[in-house]
Amino acid sequence: MTGRDIAVVGAGPTGLALALLLKRQGRKVVMHERFAEARPIGAGFMLQPTGLHVLDRLGLTEKVAALGQPLNHIFGREARRGRVVLDVKYSDLKSPRPDGLNAVGVHRAAIFHVLHHACLAEGVEFVTDQEIALASDGRIVDAKGTASAVFDLVVDASGARSPIARDLLKRQGGRRTELEWGAVWGTVPWPGDPFDEGALEQVYRGASRMIGVLPCGARPGSPDRLATFFWSLKPDDHSAWVSAGMERWKAEVLSLWPQTAPVLDAIPDAEALTLARYGHHTLPLPVADRLAVVGDAAHSTSPQLGQGVNMGLLDALTLADALNTHAELDEALMAYARIRRWHIRLYQTLSWGFTPFYQADGKVLPWVRDHLLGKVARLPFAARILAATVSGVLLDPRR
Repeated sequence: MTGRDIAVVGAGPTGLALALLLKRQGRKVVMHERFAEARPIGAGFMLQPTGLHVLDRLGLTEKVAALGQPLNHIFGREARRGRVVLDVKYSDLKSPRPDGLNAVGVHRAAIFHVLHHACLAEGVEFVTDQEIALASDGRIVDAKGTASAVFDLVVDASGARSPIARDLLKRQGGRRTELEWGAVWGTVPWPGDPFDEGALEQVYRGASRMIGVLPCGARPGSPDRLATFFWSLKPDDHSAWVSAGMERWKAEVLSLWPQTAPVLDAIPDAEALTLARYGHHTLPLPVADRLAVVGDAAHSTSPQLGQGVNMGLLDALTLADALNTHAELDEALMAYARIRRWHIRLYQTLSWGFTPFYQADGKVLPWVRDHLLGKVARLPFAARILAATVSGVLLDPRR
């Protein structure tokens, strides 16, 4: 067996899915997590057909979907005139899923619960309260300088700020660009009508104001339906935003989208919203000696196309399959890198290109979005291409 003893760093959806896949192949898998107790971090997100494909392979789609909210529509309009500038229907996909479950809004606690419990049931070993700073020659080194025993393979799934990936990116001559725009987000009770429980809805004013409401199902053990609310904001402006006070900000949100009143009522103060910072980087080669990098550690970008978790799940499945079908570790790692290369590069490029139309200063790009892109999207051929783009199935990686 290629790589019998494997260390996985980071217990997010990507790391947990990979650990489960590898354990089911008969390997010894040790999961290393920096928190004292493995737990979910982050906002609700959309599982696209690509991510659902990986859950299908794990046999966990039904459990995750039961906690999530099926989605069929992404809808965005300009605030001042109500002009529709984004209208994506999953029914326009060339090959929709037979079960009709093409996208699911999920709270991170839900997918973490399902994957974590499955890993425990399969016997994945967890080592917590350990911040990993380096991976070299099959060993991991924590922030205190303590090195582990030698593993056949170390997999870095520790996210966009991973020090392991940062070191590899530097050695490969790449660089990370910190994006000017981020967002504040929070989990709120599902507001009900007039919001569509089957749609991600967004409202824009230019490209400097973006509001979103995403249905994301429920937390494990609770019947209460939830939504993720987000507001575009530059991280550099966060302190000034807090100082200006919530009442002023809420008045601005209501002026752009009056229907968000019940959502805003559920946000008592600035501490109820978490600041998210985004950056863009792509590892030229997400592998090295006894090392593989997956998910946001290997390729991070803005969330405008909603591909982050889905791309990570695809990485996990591809790497597990490569290890299972190649006799030599180096061959398996290069196969993983080769198979994922063009899909990753395509979506990194698309995300980089689309982001300024939705998060930027200035008036030119939002004018193009509102007056030209919306019209192009209504052309006969465009609906299917747009649905495929948002679904992550251009250069369909499920094949």
